[in-house]
Amino acid sequence: MDRLSNTVRPYAWGSTTAIPALLGVAPTGEPQAEMWMGAHPGAPSRITRTGTTPTGTTPTGTTASAPAEQALTDVIAADPAGELGAATVEKFGPRLPFLLKLLAAGAPLSLQVHPDLDQARAGYADEERRSVPIDAPHRTYKDANHKPELICALTPFDGLCGFRRPLEAAEAMEGLGVDSLKPYADLLRAHPEEGALREVLTAILTADPAEMAETVAAAAAAAERLGGAYAPYARIAHHFPGDAGVVAAMLLNYVRLQPGEALFLGAGVPHAYLDGLGVEIMANSDNVLRCGLTPKHIDVPELLRIVRFEATDPGILRPEASASGEELYETPADEFRLSRFDLSPGAAPVDLTAPTPQILLCTAGAPRAGELGLGPGESVFVPAGEPVRVSGAGTLFRATVVA
Repeated sequence: MDRLSNTVRPYAWGSTTAIPALLGVAPTGEPQAEMWMGAHPGAPSRITRTGTTPTGTTPTGTTASAPAEQALTDVIAADPAGELGAATVEKFGPRLPFLLKLLAAGAPLSLQVHPDLDQARAGYADEERRSVPIDAPHRTYKDANHKPELICALTPFDGLCGFRRPLEAAEAMEGLGVDSLKPYADLLRAHPEEGALREVLTAILTADPAEMAETVAAAAAAAERLGGAYAPYARIAHHFPGDAGVVAAMLLNYVRLQPGEALFLGAGVPHAYLDGLGVEIMANSDNVLRCGLTPKHIDVPELLRIVRFEATDPGILRPEASASGEELYETPADEFRLSRFDLSPGAAPVDLTAPTPQILLCTAGAPRAGELGLGPGESVFVPAGEPVRVSGAGTLFRATVVA
């Protein structure tokens, strides 16, 4: 197995303290939003293996070697079946199908949805056919894959997830006492669920920007004054003054996760992370359609085609423990499988050998993976079939696939 060297992405919404505190290092003063673990081409993890870089000749005349750092993408490309296992390659192709992250939100992320697999394939093919540059700011589909994802809280973690019932959203808007919100509340009360949610979201996203900015300012002031259940919307408006996404956010369920709790986000479900530190895992895709809380491009017609206009329970996940002590977060996704181990000092080692690739991430304590000791924020890549036993004391997340 190989210790990973990982990239931290400095997105503007990132916390300046959460990831440094976990790693036990001094903050830089800059936002540190996500630490990526995996083989995403945008920022692949790097590993060190021996036997790849000649450095001289031994007294017996053989060539000596020194460790050479390599991108995990290159290591997998050189031997997909050996690194990922035959079953994983057959099911997902010659690439690691998931990306594992530490995510530290110090400000709201964009309000967004992800397409399903068929929608992603069709959208990607269409933009390729129209020769839309892959890095164009108005490009929607960066690849032909879907992006189911799971976030597991390491600290109290706030987010928005899925539409709430139209009548609940209407009551929330009316409670602010803002006249310009009344037409949206009336629409929510006047139509069946799907039509009401579709019509109101469409009206919010296509409203006159100047009029919407006034509505958001009035709503933010009222939310600040009322506090309580309205406090999250005041915080969102503080970061995104005048943004239509502030009003759109009132259509969604507000969720606070406690450490160890998780949310699964499937295709078409609008969501936004607001604050906190968590372990996130997702299918290896960059396909995002934004609804607001962002200066980036919003493709309203395509967004309205992708969004699932139905009220949902956020469905907070709590892990199910097995006899081995593995606590699994059950989801319908095959691209990833996330579980957790709370290892106790003196307990028997746990055998995690598997026919699929694995990334093991320590979030607390000082557990061991084989001969490698891990501290908080440190991780290892375990190729398919490689023997691995974990022991010691601490919390370890295990990411793999369902193949």
